[in-house]
Amino acid sequence: MLNTRDLTKRYDGHTVVDSLTFSCEPGEVLGFLGPNGAGKSTTMKMVTGFISPSAGSAIVCGHDIQTDTLAAQRCIGYLAEGAPLYPEMTPKQFLDFVADVRGLKGERRHERLNEVIALLHLGPVLAQTIDTLSKGFKRRVGLAQAMLHDPDVLILDEPTDGLDPNQKHEIRELIRQMSKQKLIVISTHILEEVDAVCTRAIIIADGRLLVDDTPKNLVADGGGDLETVFRRVTTNDTAYTSLGTS
Repeated sequence: MLNTRDLTKRYDGHTVVDSLTFSCEPGEVLGFLGPNGAGKSTTMKMVTGFISPSAGSAIVCGHDIQTDTLAAQRCIGYLAEGAPLYPEMTPKQFLDFVADVRGLKGERRHERLNEVIALLHLGPVLAQTIDTLSKGFKRRVGLAQAMLHDPDVLILDEPTDGLDPNQKHEIRELIRQMSKQKLIVISTHILEEVDAVCTRAIIIADGRLLVDDTPKNLVADGGGDLETVFRRVTTNDTAYTSLGTS
């Protein structure tokens, strides 16, 4: 469903993502973790076709993101870091625009718009301009556009950023439900979110893969909680160099 092989990105001689190789399948919720500057967002941008890799490849649903970009992107819903939106539009106008871009028409369009608006509780703010919304509502509008065409793969960069505890719980429940039929990749700094929804976790630092295992195994092998494991893995503690990299 999603395969990367030696995926690499360099800027002016500086390697941001370094020969990253992993694969994942429908039914998985992959937590994509790492400290700031680790290369997480850059990897997501390469996988979704927003930037080109310097080397290596990414295959989404059988489509090479470089040579068959549009076909790959039809399979992807992407919530980017910061959820860039058109601030002068209302959520209703923005989602109608996204539906046009995605080619949704007729009853299917009507059903999908109503479904994501209801799932993300956007009804009360549909007529407000996006620039007047709270950070949490902006994030929900961004998630709505990612889900709108019912993609097989969801790539979500900090999906609960700016949400209150109740809203986070709702989004996590939604992710759990969607993961039964989809592959979902989540970049997050909220490690409790990994425990709550992820079936697998990858930790990267300096653009390199350090760990690939289930959250349960990481805690069992590393000792302590997931935060302790993360800190020790990403600060080169030798006691953790043997953690799972299967």
